[in-house]
Amino acid sequence: MAKTVRKGDLPTKICAACGRPFAWRRKWQRDWEAVRYCSDRCRSARPPRSAPVAEDGPAG
Repeated sequence: MAKTVRKGDLPTKICAACGRPFAWRRKWQRDWEAVRYCSDRCRSARPPRSAPVAEDGPAG
Protein backbone atom coordinates (compact mmCIF):
# COMPACT_ATOMS: atom_id res chain seq x y z
CA MET A 1 0.00 0.00 0.00
CA ALA A 2 1.40 3.42 -1.00
CA LYS A 3 2.01 6.06 1.61
CA THR A 4 -0.22 9.07 0.98
CA VAL A 5 0.90 12.63 1.55
CA ARG A 6 -1.50 15.46 2.20
CA LYS A 7 -1.34 18.33 -0.28
CA GLY A 8 -0.62 20.74 2.56
CA ASP A 9 2.54 18.80 3.35
CA LEU A 10 4.00 19.12 -0.16
CA PRO A 11 6.67 21.73 -0.92
CA THR A 12 5.46 24.92 -2.60
CA LYS A 13 6.92 27.70 -4.73
CA ILE A 14 5.73 31.06 -6.01
CA CYS A 15 5.10 31.30 -9.77
CA ALA A 16 7.49 33.73 -11.49
CA ALA A 17 4.75 34.92 -13.88
CA CYS A 18 1.54 35.20 -11.87
CA GLY A 19 2.91 35.33 -8.32
CA ARG A 20 0.59 32.64 -6.97
CA PRO A 21 1.82 29.68 -4.91
CA PHE A 22 1.83 26.22 -6.47
CA ALA A 23 2.54 22.80 -5.01
CA TRP A 24 4.93 20.03 -6.02
CA ARG A 25 3.66 17.54 -8.60
CA ARG A 26 4.92 14.04 -9.32
CA LYS A 27 5.79 14.95 -12.93
CA TRP A 28 8.20 17.59 -11.57
CA GLN A 29 10.02 15.24 -9.17
CA ARG A 30 13.21 15.03 -11.27
CA ASP A 31 13.60 18.77 -11.87
CA TRP A 32 11.72 20.49 -9.02
CA GLU A 33 14.65 22.86 -8.47
CA ALA A 34 14.32 24.16 -12.07
CA VAL A 35 10.52 24.62 -12.06
CA ARG A 36 9.61 28.32 -12.05
CA TYR A 37 6.09 28.49 -13.48
CA CYS A 38 2.84 26.95 -12.26
CA SER A 39 1.45 26.14 -15.71
CA ASP A 40 2.10 26.17 -19.45
CA ARG A 41 0.01 29.32 -19.68
CA CYS A 42 2.29 31.17 -17.25
CA ARG A 43 5.39 29.83 -18.99
CA SER A 44 4.17 31.14 -22.36
CA ALA A 45 3.12 34.48 -20.84
CA ARG A 46 6.43 35.07 -19.09
CA PRO A 47 7.92 38.48 -19.69
CA PRO A 48 10.51 38.51 -22.50
CA ARG A 49 14.13 38.74 -21.49
CA SER A 50 14.91 42.39 -21.25
CA ALA A 51 17.54 43.80 -23.54
CA PRO A 52 20.34 45.77 -21.92
CA VAL A 53 19.10 49.23 -21.13
CA ALA A 54 21.13 51.96 -22.82
CA GLU A 55 22.02 54.77 -20.47
CA ASP A 56 20.89 58.17 -21.57
CA GLY A 57 23.56 60.76 -22.11
CA PRO A 58 23.50 64.14 -20.44
CA ALA A 59 20.28 65.98 -21.08
CA GLY A 60 20.58 69.21 -22.92
